[in-house]
Amino acid sequence: MRRTGRAPVSSRGKLSAAAGPDCATAFQGIALECVAGIRAYHRRACAGDVEAVHQVRIAITRLRAAVLFFEPIAVDTEWPSLKKEIIWLNDALGAVRDDDVMAAHVRRKPYRAWSRGVIGEHIAERRRRDHRRLASCLRAVRFQNLIAALSGWVRHGRWLARWERAVRYVPPEPMHIYGERELNRWCKRLIRKGRHLETLGASRRHRLRIRAKRLRYMLEALTGIVTICGHEKYRRLYRSARRLQSALGDLRDLDRFADLAAQASVADDSEQGKSRPPGYRRNKEKLLRAAIEAYHSFKQAEAG
Repeated sequence: MRRTGRAPVSSRGKLSAAAGPDCATAFQGIALECVAGIRAYHRRACAGDVEAVHQVRIAITRLRAAVLFFEPIAVDTEWPSLKKEIIWLNDALGAVRDDDVMAAHVRRKPYRAWSRGVIGEHIAERRRRDHRRLASCLRAVRFQNLIAALSGWVRHGRWLARWERAVRYVPPEPMHIYGERELNRWCKRLIRKGRHLETLGASRRHRLRIRAKRLRYMLEALTGIVTICGHEKYRRLYRSARRLQSALGDLRDLDRFADLAAQASVADDSEQGKSRPPGYRRNKEKLLRAAIEAYHSFKQAEAG
């Protein structure tokens, strides 16, 4: 990892107590917190702890959201190779997280009797396989190299040298101005992508959920860094984005549960999975209505 030999941004580049840190300092703080989160839950995730796996995945998603949010500053020639390694790790984490959610569905009272047998065994076997794969990834030298490279990149990457050269001649844009502009851009894009939500296909709903999740995470990360995130408007946007993400996530989980049941029945020539889970249509309509309501609430909050 190339090092600049300069002090970290956090030791200089302050605008004022009122304006808060500059953009590079803010990005470093958020990104380093994400790397620390991955390290904090690493051991428990290796052991198969469901919550630890979830927290590692959240930390990675927050990091990727921060890079996107600060893209003009943070993205450099080093980032694509780091991103490729993050995708490798996130694929293993995502598979385990999905399996854990499906296993929780199997234990829920409405589905317990229906999923007993072929479906439950199929999901349990997938879960065991994917947990073994994740543990192997987390214990690999490749993972250790990734975390070390991420930490070094955040602290001393080429993006930082480029930033320092730029602000040597031109005063940096205040963080609160940059943050407000980017948050508003993200909000407008989410609204644009969510139009006609009731007719969106599964893949576009999934992408919309990811946008809502990233926006929510950035609102959380920026709280305490810039004053705009204390405004009532952003609190309303946060609540609506969280509701939208939750409803779309539950809708995706329900569809995946039904699809896994169908796969299990085909693989074992069973009649069990040929019908949808109990209350499938009713629950799907309910979740879609909840997502639409959250979207309209978000739209109203953005306009206000």
